[in-house]
Amino acid sequence: MLENSMHAISVKFFKTEDVLRWHMNVHNSKYKCADCGKCFTDTTALTVHKRSHSGEKPFECTVCGKQFTQSGNLVKHSRIHSGEKPCKCLECGKAFSQSAILRTHMRVHTGEKPYKCSLCDASFSKSSRLQSHNHHVHSNRRPYDCRFCGKMFKSSGDLKKHVYTHTDAKPYSCRHCSDCFAQLGQLKRHLLKSHNEGTWLTCHICEKKFSCKGSLKKHVLLIKM
Repeated sequence: MLENSMHAISVKFFKTEDVLRWHMNVHNSKYKCADCGKCFTDTTALTVHKRSHSGEKPFECTVCGKQFTQSGNLVKHSRIHSGEKPCKCLECGKAFSQSAILRTHMRVHTGEKPYKCSLCDASFSKSSRLQSHNHHVHSNRRPYDCRFCGKMFKSSGDLKKHVYTHTDAKPYSCRHCSDCFAQLGQLKRHLLKSHNEGTWLTCHICEKKFSCKGSLKKHVLLIKM
């Protein structure tokens, strides 16, 4: 019984005694939220947490008025207005406003794809791409319906393209000739085939060619099913 009990205990190790003492604050409830009982390692973390209950956002952007619970989030937000990009990639020199965005970008160079689909072998560098994959490949949910015929679609973009078949609208016109198109992808394909403008995108799996990134992405997602 003792041996089984020991296996059930999760032991965490720390590099120094100071780090261990700091961590122990979580267990001794020294910094405990009175509203939900959640414990924190220091008073600063507890103060920030309490704002999730009170709704307090004391840090306000002087440009647009948006408010934040933490000063660090305000600093990151302010870079939208200033254009500051202090986080630079050492591989290609591209700069970013936040270190988190830089970390995601680095996967372009490392090839890391930590977001794995639980239903197939596909994996992705961004969580948003995994969500898109699950939506387009594994989900049958179609929340967007056509007001003209009732046909259902998975995305608002697909619905928008479909509606053009009812209205005969062709908002995309060729700058070289008088041809007009209902979809941007159709225009790009026309420019490539008729005017040799642009670059064909090739699928690395089957070498099929596409005129736009969106069509290629959907194609690859379907192949990986």
